[in-house]
Amino acid sequence: RSNTGETMAWSESVDTVLANKEGLAAFRTFLKSEFSEENVEFWLACEDFKKTKSSTKIASKAQKIYFDFIQADAPKEINIDFHTKNDISQNISEPTLGCFDAAQSSIYCLMAKDSFPRFLRSEVYKELVKKHQDRNQKRWLPFL
Repeated sequence: RSNTGETMAWSESVDTVLANKEGLAAFRTFLKSEFSEENVEFWLACEDFKKTKSSTKIASKAQKIYFDFIQADAPKEINIDFHTKNDISQNISEPTLGCFDAAQSSIYCLMAKDSFPRFLRSEVYKELVKKHQDRNQKRWLPFL
């Protein structure tokens, strides 16, 4: 369970939010409100993909990521440059665990520089901080 200190720590980096279940949920809610949740979904899919051990699963997960996020008109198409997209398209038939690294890095930078600062100014984040502050006050003042 998260506490106010942890909630405040989220403001230090996008990593702390992505690594925290409640922070990630709040960030996703915010991205949905901006119609850009595909970025965090792609990043999470890549994190999961990099942990894949079986070569058959590597191929099937790579195909799924490609069809969901990379190919033209993908249902959750991410915004990456032509060269990165082209490299992935050329190598998707024989995917490696690192085949999405450039795209993931690009999307991570986009979230860190663009979405994340707006998230910290959002009502979603402010309400979360307030909720944790209220929860902590109640913990210290049980007679209220």
